[in-house]
Amino acid sequence: MKLSRQEFEELVREALAEVPDAFRPYLENLSVEVEDMPSATDCEAVGIDNPRSLLGLYHGTPLLLRSVEQPYRWPERIAIYQNNIQRICRTRRQIVRQVRRTVLHEIGHHFGLGEDDLRELGYS
Repeated sequence: MKLSRQEFEELVREALAEVPDAFRPYLENLSVEVEDMPSATDCEAVGIDNPRSLLGLYHGTPLLLRSVEQPYRWPERIAIYQNNIQRICRTRRQIVRQVRRTVLHEIGHHFGLGEDDLRELGYS
């Protein structure tokens, strides 16, 4: 199942709209972008051998690990990998669910949640 970039980006926007209002102020400087595939550099940075296995990636310093002593922070960014998500989904409904799960998973990393935490919440 394949969607146009515009359709896929709309699913990402819908997933972001599900974030509770209380958390929205913490997402103001966070960019969420759709990309086709992760780069070799991104895969290497997170220890992924197969770029096809990565569905999304948080680039930044989690909120809980930030310090006022840091003179500069890289722009906070989440990449959602359209080709990889579409490759593992057979129906539009599966794509919708996987996009939502991936977006919320990466937002969880932004808030400082680890893989075990996200697994317990059902976002892994």
